[in-house]
Parts: sequence; structure tokens; C-alpha cells
Amino acid sequence: MTYMEQLGCRAREASRSVQFLSQGEKNAGLKQVAVELRAESGYLLSENQKDIIREREKGTKESLIDRLLLTPERLEGMASGLEDIAELDDPVGEVLTMKTRPNGLQIGQKRVPLGVIGVIYESRPNVTVDVFGLCLKTGNVAVLRGGSDAVYSNQAIVKVIQNGLKKARITEDSAIFVENTDRAVVNEMMRLNRYIDVLIPRGGAGLIASVMANSTVPVIETGTGNCHIYVDASADIDMALNIIENAKTQRMGVCNACESLVIHRDIIEDILPLLYDRLNNHNVEIRGDETAVLQEGVVPADEADWGTEYLDAVISLKTVDSIENAILHINKYNTRHSEAIITNNYANALKFQNEIDAAAVYVNASTRFTDGFEFGFGAEIGISTQKLHARGPMGLNALTTTKYIIFGSGQIR
Repeated sequence: MTYMEQLGCRAREASRSVQFLSQGEKNAGLKQVAVELRAESGYLLSENQKDIIREREKGTKESLIDRLLLTPERLEGMASGLEDIAELDDPVGEVLTMKTRPNGLQIGQKRVPLGVIGVIYESRPNVTVDVFGLCLKTGNVAVLRGGSDAVYSNQAIVKVIQNGLKKARITEDSAIFVENTDRAVVNEMMRLNRYIDVLIPRGGAGLIASVMANSTVPVIETGTGNCHIYVDASADIDMALNIIENAKTQRMGVCNACESLVIHRDIIEDILPLLYDRLNNHNVEIRGDETAVLQEGVVPADEADWGTEYLDAVISLKTVDSIENAILHINKYNTRHSEAIITNNYANALKFQNEIDAAAVYVNASTRFTDGFEFGFGAEIGISTQKLHARGPMGLNALTTTKYIIFGSGQIR
């Protein structure tokens, strides 16, 4: 039996008990792990520094190192996130419908766990805690394969999680970490459909495309984020500047950061000098079309820029003559993640929301809100950009499926 088959067997065995944990047992486990994260913060920060030092020596850009970095504040956020999840309603066991057929049969649908959830992800060690928390709350086992850039951090976090589970008298295999960083192990994990019920990739376009193309395990696609902000002709310029600055610069290495701007031609001369100054304060390079490059400092864009998720201090800018052209441009180049319009025109706001093909569509707000915590989910396991089963930030309900429950009184067909 291979290494991954052994992990798969352990996960499937753990699933048999985890799915039947009571709400009280799951909540106690989450709270105990939160206690352990706080108690072991020094150990976790020390292990994280090993990853940070190695990545800096490799020349990894700072926007990506920021995704990898743990701080006391981020650790506290991870711990409090588990406590928030514990306070949420448990969806498992919820009866969604119950109808009586003419023959007397009562047929309903009930929420149940998915079973074993495999997650392949890059950087961001907080994902390890978020995935564990959401999976335990929904009675699922998590098989976690983090990136090699965060291996020390993730190993330490899972060790702390398992210590907390042990103290709460829950099987430590509720969270299983794939320690082997060989790419061949990832390929095998993608074909472990005998043991893993669903696979969720979180990372760059290359990782997601590879999993989508090669997995025999059902996949929930979590997309890259070429997120746009369209500034309509009627937009409040101060509002637009504030939203763009936040969406681009608050954290540049995340999937809900703004990577692309679309600005109506009627407002470009008024907003662009101010926008250039605002973004230049953060050393953000603007790559623009033939109209935008008339502003000193704007770099000419090429075709590739319209569809690029930079995860860096770069943003593209396209000028359009109408909201229709803005929608056409965005739907052509977006990744169906998060898109926003800045406008004072109510009809244009509704048109944008109706016609943009994305998981989250904003009017007069930053794309940075596409997040499980901000949506009130406690955390998220990913942001789905596909249309089947789940779309947008995936919280507890997205980690359940349903089964039909039927009550009879002796009926035969």
C-alpha cells in the first residue's frame, strides 16, 4: 500500500466516527484547538520563520511572502476564527424539505457530511486551520496537502491541532497532513477517489488547472482572481479612489485583490492623475491602453495584461465608451471571482450585477470583502468560481451534501 493509500485509509476510518460527532463534541474540539493555538504561539511563529527565511533566500517576492507570514495577530485571528465557527449553527442533520406523496410516503432531504475532503493549497498556513475548523464542524475529515513553501508552518499547525483533538477525545485523524512534498504524491492524491470524496485546490492558476485536468476525485474549482473594478461615468471620484486603493493595496497577494481597472472615457481625464498619485504612493505600476498611457508614468499594456492575476504591485487599466463595453471586456478576461462597479446610476448598477458572470458582484464596495469571515461564515474553505454545488466563499453549507429520507407505513410499488 502506498503512502497516500495509507493516509486515505486512515481518513476513511476516521470519517466513520467524525460524521456522528454531536454538535457539542465538535464545538468542544474547535474550542480546545483554539486554546492550543494560543498556548503554542511561540512554537508556531518559530517554525513559520523557517519557511520565511528559506523563501527570502530563494528570492520570493514580498507580496507572496506576506501570504506565508504568521504574526501574533494572525495566530489570534486563526484561534478566534475557530471559536467563531463553534458558535455557528451546525448544518448537519438539518431537514430541508419533507413532503407527503399521494401514496402516503413522506419524502424529505437531510444535510449530511461530504465525508473526506482533500485540499491542495499553496502558501497561507492559515488555510490549514480554516479548512480543519470548517471540516470538523460539518463532520468531515480533512486531508491537507500544503505547499512546500509552508511545510514547517503546516506541520507545526497540524501537530497543534491534533494535540487539541486528543485532549477533546476526538480522533487525531480528523486532520491529516500530507508531509511528503514530492509532486508524485499530489498526482496520486488526485486519483484517490476510493478514499477521498471531494478535492478542493487553492492556489495559482497552474495548480488549479492541473487538478482540474488530472483528478479522478470530484473537484470544486476555487479560482484565481483577476478581479475588476469598473468606474462608471457617474461615479463619485473620491469613492472610486478610496475603493481602488483598498482593493489593490490592502493585501496584494490575495485572490480578491483588484488586478484590473476599467474606466469610462468620460471620467478618465478627471480621475487618472489622482489615481496615478494614489497608487504610486504604494509603488503600484499601472499598465494602460492607448488612452491611459497619455498620463505620465503609465506603462503601455499588452494583451496578456488584461487577463493576468498579478498578485503584485501592478494593475491594468482599460478605457471604455459604455457600460456595455465594460461588461464585455470584464466577462472576456475575468476569472469569475469578484467584480465591482462604482456608479451613482441605479440602472447601471443593476445591469452590471445582472450581466457580469462572477461569483460575487459589488456595487460601490471593495472586492476585498469576498471572504468567508466577511460574509458571516466564520471562515471559508475556498472561493468557488464554478457553478455546480457551490459558488463564492464556501462555508459550512457548502461542505455538506444531502440524502433523501423516506418514511413509509408498509407501501409497496
